[in-house]
Amino acid sequence: MSATGWIRDRLAGQTPGAVPGRVTGTWPRTALALPFIGMALVLSLDFFSNTEVTVEPALTSVPALAAVVSRRTWYPLLIGVLTEIAAFLMAGYNEVLGESVHSATVFAIALVAGIGWVSTTLRLRQERALAEAQLVAEIARRVLLRPVPERVGSVRAAVHYAAAHAHVSIGGDLYEVVNTRHGVRAVVGDVRGKGLAAVETAAAVLGAFREAAHQEAALDRVAGWLAVSLDRALHENDHPGIEEEFVTLVLIGLRSDGTAEIVNCGHPAPVLLRAGEPVRLLEPSEPVPPLGVLDPADVCPPVQRLPLSPGDRVLLYTDGVIEARDGAGVFYPLVDRLPHCAEGGPVEVLNRLHQDVVRHVGHKLGDDAAMLLLQYEPAGPHLPVQGGRPILAKGAPPVRD
Repeated sequence: MSATGWIRDRLAGQTPGAVPGRVTGTWPRTALALPFIGMALVLSLDFFSNTEVTVEPALTSVPALAAVVSRRTWYPLLIGVLTEIAAFLMAGYNEVLGESVHSATVFAIALVAGIGWVSTTLRLRQERALAEAQLVAEIARRVLLRPVPERVGSVRAAVHYAAAHAHVSIGGDLYEVVNTRHGVRAVVGDVRGKGLAAVETAAAVLGAFREAAHQEAALDRVAGWLAVSLDRALHENDHPGIEEEFVTLVLIGLRSDGTAEIVNCGHPAPVLLRAGEPVRLLEPSEPVPPLGVLDPADVCPPVQRLPLSPGDRVLLYTDGVIEARDGAGVFYPLVDRLPHCAEGGPVEVLNRLHQDVVRHVGHKLGDDAAMLLLQYEPAGPHLPVQGGRPILAKGAPPVRD
């Protein structure tokens, strides 16, 4: 490392990130030159101006600026000392060393430098605390919302999740994809409410789904299992306002014969993307309330069945997508905009779709938004499948996803 690089590293410091080893910062290191530029501007203004009024008090802004751009607590103090020297040089040049304006400026510079040291220290402590909270949230997200493999059984899958809060990577939306003996099964849901209670509820629903998806052959019975687990979790955790707690979700199962089964419990309808056909909402045959509204024994939603062809894609999402509004209050037109974002693989489609939603809103989304895209791509008829990928004979060319 060069000498100048060593100096920049010591002056700028590092801001701890949410993930170990990741360094983030608010200001570039070149911003450390701003206090010196400000000091030079004040000195030049005083030297070249013909007025008899001294601009020495303007030097008090220099240590304040140092506190803003620095990542080192001692940097405002160093700039304060240099500014004091500049103040004495300016006062000597203007012959005002004995004047009250000089004494007041010297005192103000020392005071501002001290305040800058305190504020920098407190800010760094808050940033470290925030980084630790972000790390905990990231760990919780990875445990609760596990990464979705690119290939699961007979489908290619991709997920995109955006939390509403800027410094939190997890909220009340939930998703999961599992490969079972009954086929590939997935869930996307939205927990009413925010905060820790919503995360606890989402964890209960996901834990129940991961078990029920393997145990229950019928998809409607999976929904009933989730309703029982949700009711038990709400009463065990003694959630406030338990009477108003509910979860909207949609379950989808893709059987080996290409039949898709869908169970919708008060959730936005999935979207079917099929080549050569308009985008279609897969509305349920009859409305079903969210889980938590009915007694668990009364939860028996209808199962919607749909034959899929290779290449067909089903998009599941939460209301944070379709309820995103622009400045005029217009909701995001998912069905109209989705065909413009449908090129490429599942990951590219979801990334493009999220960017389109953000452009529609004009700023960061105000609600959690989760999207799960499943593309039906069965293995060849003579190729057995293990771990979601075809098993090839020795020497056979690889199969591209």
